[in-house]
Amino acid sequence: MIAKTLAELEDVLAEELIALGADNVELGTRMVSFTGDKALMYKVNVHCRTALRILKPFYTFKAESADEVYEAVKQFNWDDYLSLDTTFSIDAVVFSHIFTHSKFVAYRVKDAIADWFNEKYEKRPSVSVSNPDIVLHIHVAHNKCTLSLDSSGESLHKRGYRVAQGDAPLNEVLAAGMILKSGWRGECDFIDPMCGSGTLLIEAAMIALGIPPGIHRPHFAFEKWKDFDSELFSTIYNDDSGAREFNHRIMGFDISPKAIAIAEKNVKNAGLKKYIDLEVKPFRQFAEAPAPEGILMTNPPYGERLKVEDLDELYSMIGERLKHVFPGYRAYVLSYRKESFDAIGLKHSTRYFLYNGALECEMREYEIFSGKRDDRPVKGAPRSRGRSDGYDAHSERNSREGYRRSQRANETGEEKSRDEYRPKRSDDDRNRDKPFKSDRPFKPRRSSSNPDKPFRSDTPFKSRERSAPRGEGRREVRSGDPGDKPFKSRERFSREEGRGGRSDKPGAKSFKSDKPFSGKKFSDKDAKPRDFRKK
Repeated sequence: MIAKTLAELEDVLAEELIALGADNVELGTRMVSFTGDKALMYKVNVHCRTALRILKPFYTFKAESADEVYEAVKQFNWDDYLSLDTTFSIDAVVFSHIFTHSKFVAYRVKDAIADWFNEKYEKRPSVSVSNPDIVLHIHVAHNKCTLSLDSSGESLHKRGYRVAQGDAPLNEVLAAGMILKSGWRGECDFIDPMCGSGTLLIEAAMIALGIPPGIHRPHFAFEKWKDFDSELFSTIYNDDSGAREFNHRIMGFDISPKAIAIAEKNVKNAGLKKYIDLEVKPFRQFAEAPAPEGILMTNPPYGERLKVEDLDELYSMIGERLKHVFPGYRAYVLSYRKESFDAIGLKHSTRYFLYNGALECEMREYEIFSGKRDDRPVKGAPRSRGRSDGYDAHSERNSREGYRRSQRANETGEEKSRDEYRPKRSDDDRNRDKPFKSDRPFKPRRSSSNPDKPFRSDTPFKSRERSAPRGEGRREVRSGDPGDKPFKSRERFSREEGRGGRSDKPGAKSFKSDKPFSGKKFSDKDAKPRDFRKK
């Protein structure tokens, strides 16, 4: 089976699947594959907090065109999964240079199924987009096509408890993933000072109490399958062996009375009013923490969907309140812009790369303490985050895309979006950046005093700084002595500004490199004119 999820939550989903008894768990891109029986499929749909849908593949083939997709689908025996009385729909995901339109692939699959039934029964089942009995999923990777049954139906992030939402609601799967990545399982109080419609609060309460996230859903797609076992599903659905006691509080605050009213409706519908406290209170007005210690997690506005007059001032206020009001807490802030994190003004201890919709976001962890950072008390043992056995709480676990983004941040010193990371380059830029190649063999430089002896030096090469005026330690250079000429360094190359020529400005900095000077000689044939280099 395949469990689909949001990018960067694959590791958390894999831990959930292993805890539920899945075998052969393998991480992919926005998905985790695993094996198990029918009971596990039911259990995963009800209990997985970071899964979007659970697919059961049943037919794989290769196709080089849409007509080959049609022929392959038409050869399958559809009596095993469909009947004339059932309605169906088709969802298509395409990653291929052959097929460029996922809707067209879905149409061809639908035509093949309809023609198969028409030829056999002179009648075809109906297609229903809103509430189908059977949901089919076709995944195309290059020329490999996989047909699967969607056992979930509606996306599993639709828990069933949300009756109202604010302007920019947080996805339930992302909210649960944030909490699970932090390691919090209900060991202390949980606070969200900008709670909005209360998604983080409700997901935190369900995690702390061991309530399955699918307990409020009205139905799952597998309930309409031919082999549905209602008795087995009832046993799994009503199993409360994972329930836990929660002796702390979950508190939510917001500056908007409307947002708090929406959160109250959702909390009441989820049956968690006993465990969650809500109050209209701006974060700026916090003079003391609601509890001596705990976890603070929040999703402030990014300035994208919710417009803020001064975004830097907002995040600066967040950092100031965290520092002065919440010592002893672990704080987690999810945001989009690097400038916003800079405005917080606190040193983070961990970074988690996440996606909020299409936005590349980060959740940063801050250990809040009194005084300076060096004055923190030394802890004898690392804190436990409540993860499953084998989890290293001190390692920052990122998927492949998260690792690339962290490496990119370390190299450039700032975060860039995927569109800005690879700027478009012209043909002239590509030709100019090609390394110099020469057919002549490399000859080592000879000593000026003894031409027959190769030049050697025990001191590492250092680029010479701008020479001082005559009379202030400047060495006089004699003409005609090529070995004594001062080395003239090139300016640092910048992709954004183009290749610059030699600078005549008095304050220009020279390029410094840790690599030794290669000593390559340029022939007259391959040399480029000065004007071209300037350009």
